[in-house]
Amino acid sequence: MKKNLLIIYLLLLTGVAEAQIRLGQSRYTSKEPVNIIDLSYTSPKKYRIASIEAVGLSTLDETAIISLAGLRVDDQITVPGDAVSGALKKLWGQGIIGDVKILVTKIEGDDIHLLLDLTERPRFSRFDFTGVNKTQEGELKDKVNITGRVVRDDVLNTAQRNIRDYFVGKGFLNTEVKVIQERDTTLPNSVKLRFDVDKKSKVRINEIAFDGNENISDNRLKKKMKGTHEHARVYIFKDLVSRLIKANPKNISNAVANRNPVTDEEVKTYINRNFKLNFFNGSKFVKSDYRDDKKAIIDFYNSRGYRDAEILSDSVFRFDDSRINIDLDIEEGKQYYYRNIAFSGNYIHTDEELQAKLGIFSGDIYNKEKLDKRLNYDPQRGDDVSSLYQDNGYLFFTIDPVEVNIAADSIDIELRIFEGPQVTVNSVSIEGNERTSDHVVMREIRILPGQLFNRKALVRTIRELSQIGYFNPENIEPDMRPNFEDATVDITFQLEERPNDQIELSGGWGGLFGFVGTVGLTFNNFSIKNIKDFSKWRPLPVGDGQKLSLRVQANGKSFQNYSMSFTEPWFGGKKPNALSFSFNHSVQRQLNFYSTTNFGEELGSFKITGASIGLAKRVTWPDDYFQISNSLQFQNYNFDEYGNYFGLSFNTGNAKSVALNTTISRNNLDQAIYPRFGSNITLSASLTPPYAALNKGLTSESTDQEKYQWLEYHKWMFDGSFYTPVMGSNKLVLSARTHLGFLGSYGNKTGIIPLERFVLGGDGMNMMNFALGQEIIGLRGYENQSITPGKEFRNQPNAPVAYGGVVYNKHVMELRFLVSPNPSATIFLLGFAEAGNNWGNYQDYNPYDLKKSAGFGARIFMPAFGLLGIDWGYGFDGVSTTSDPNPGPSGGMFHFTIGQQFR
Repeated sequence: MKKNLLIIYLLLLTGVAEAQIRLGQSRYTSKEPVNIIDLSYTSPKKYRIASIEAVGLSTLDETAIISLAGLRVDDQITVPGDAVSGALKKLWGQGIIGDVKILVTKIEGDDIHLLLDLTERPRFSRFDFTGVNKTQEGELKDKVNITGRVVRDDVLNTAQRNIRDYFVGKGFLNTEVKVIQERDTTLPNSVKLRFDVDKKSKVRINEIAFDGNENISDNRLKKKMKGTHEHARVYIFKDLVSRLIKANPKNISNAVANRNPVTDEEVKTYINRNFKLNFFNGSKFVKSDYRDDKKAIIDFYNSRGYRDAEILSDSVFRFDDSRINIDLDIEEGKQYYYRNIAFSGNYIHTDEELQAKLGIFSGDIYNKEKLDKRLNYDPQRGDDVSSLYQDNGYLFFTIDPVEVNIAADSIDIELRIFEGPQVTVNSVSIEGNERTSDHVVMREIRILPGQLFNRKALVRTIRELSQIGYFNPENIEPDMRPNFEDATVDITFQLEERPNDQIELSGGWGGLFGFVGTVGLTFNNFSIKNIKDFSKWRPLPVGDGQKLSLRVQANGKSFQNYSMSFTEPWFGGKKPNALSFSFNHSVQRQLNFYSTTNFGEELGSFKITGASIGLAKRVTWPDDYFQISNSLQFQNYNFDEYGNYFGLSFNTGNAKSVALNTTISRNNLDQAIYPRFGSNITLSASLTPPYAALNKGLTSESTDQEKYQWLEYHKWMFDGSFYTPVMGSNKLVLSARTHLGFLGSYGNKTGIIPLERFVLGGDGMNMMNFALGQEIIGLRGYENQSITPGKEFRNQPNAPVAYGGVVYNKHVMELRFLVSPNPSATIFLLGFAEAGNNWGNYQDYNPYDLKKSAGFGARIFMPAFGLLGIDWGYGFDGVSTTSDPNPGPSGGMFHFTIGQQFR
């Protein structure tokens, strides 16, 4: 019996991970020396705990540790027994003790005195890295957050694994991380950690090979792998390449017949293997991306009717120290087609109505992804089977496609429908609008209490809330809580407010011109009625959705511009009728910088003072994305020894204009900053009264002072922007834009006026170029305002030709990639190709004679500063001048932009 008890007790000690009742002297001398009592393991006995002490502690509290052990004075325990082993397990389980032993120091009758002999685990004091740069170190600190915790193997292993995963995610698959511990003498029981990182070479994907794909080519499958790409490789063997360049493509082998003859097929294979160019995609291997890409391959097969396609096996293996190969063995299976498509459970809509919405018919290639979109939600098409029901209150509508029969290459589908009851909106609420007043948000909501549920109205509401710019468009989420028994639904729009006021600040010293600077403030959520309520000042009164803009721009004495505008988007508070008015005053002076006696003297000036008032109204025809706006604009042009710069025969005098501007626009973009789909189309006409026709005494022989006392013209502008996601991506978007402008006159008495013309080229901004009285149109890859008729006469006294064109065309294609949707800093990259030109008269107008350019750029939107951009563009054509009528290409140049460039 005693022998069995000893064996059981030894097994118990083994399960407590080295913790034990130790017979012998304590290792610690923090307390006075004690005698350790020798007990017999074969004779367990009950004792009363008379005292408990703990030694070996440096930072931990003795009373707290004894309490954690679960042993208390006066407790009755059996030694050896479960109470002691349980205490050991509890202390060990806290993770703060490295070693623990329970010793017996004294036995007096039935009283026993215990001593907890402990070793504390050291704590982390700080950590650092070797083998990484400053940027990587900053990012790794977030992944290795262990300060103040005790040193445990699992914590170290987790930190080590996180560091390695960080670099593996960047393509360094062979990264090694070592953890070095050093005692920190400045703190008690503490250690310093050093993570030695050896990233080694980045592992790239050398080659992706497919086997078994007979119907879909390797290249098409590789294009579906968005995150897994072959490395860009160019192996240049001079002799072979030079001979290939000179070779006849129809018989390449003859070109190398004298040296190492090769067949045409061998040459093609060589080119395919060694000239793999991949400039825009990385080739690092990331397991999660690779897993997603394998799924994308199968999804692509399914969309082509291969419903049984699968990847039988795949292998990732080492090619050399820095490259890997990937082999995928694919089983395509048969290509299937729809045969019979039947509906069941539908009582409200007929089979014919549902079939028309479905748009898939017998004989079409089986496509599960397309079927799902056509049944439930197709954002590109905007029309699906579910819309028939859910736009009319049937929120609980479901449709389940079931493959009821598969014969040979044909599939019979039964679409089983549950229509459910019509659901009424019970309540609509909003959350998260801390700055914006409730009524500003609620007036944009299209789905209201008491109405039948309408999915289209719900989607439109999300778009409208995205467009007003006060909330993060990525996080506008309706929380719907339907009640089947009552046939109602409660909707709460969860909003994330973002700051949207903007400030524009720039300044410097312009040499001869003096101080150069701009101060601009735009308050996009202003509130006039809250001006007296200082509790609503954040830092100015906000909340009512009004827009107030103030801007001052100066270039020393040479140029100043002052402008102010205000818009109330819901004038009257009941309908979306936008009332706006603006005022601007600009002064451009010609200064004497050539005379030492009169240096800086004003030689002449040109001033424009204008004001406008407008009213815009949303309309519901042809659809409710349209808006019509009308504005009345007054401009006064004052010339003081300056008019000849515009080709006028007088240089001192006044010209005025009153113009009615009518604009018809349609905007269904999903959001303003980074639209993914939709279009924005605008047609505007500015018309002045026909003053010349009303003035019988005015003739074509009249002086310019008489002709242009009141400017008469009609100006027509067309702008169209279209956005389409590429291959369904939310990040890759194709933008196509076109812009046209025409300036005309009512007759021959005055002809086309020298003002209000178009100037083309550069960044499209009128910052310090002072092109007053003109429309500034950008064209990247060319100097600012360089593609402009009459520019060679600019700033020349008695210039005979007006400055600017009467007609312009511009066309743009951009491929955009969203880097960060973060509302505090939305970033996207773009590549562009554009073309445009400008003509001084309609006789020379040729819409095919365009100046072309291409390049790339980046945009960052920050709420405080608006949209900031940089582009590099290369102009492929020359811009002729009087001194150089046949110039070479414009070449490459950088452009900087501020704000959303409309044209």
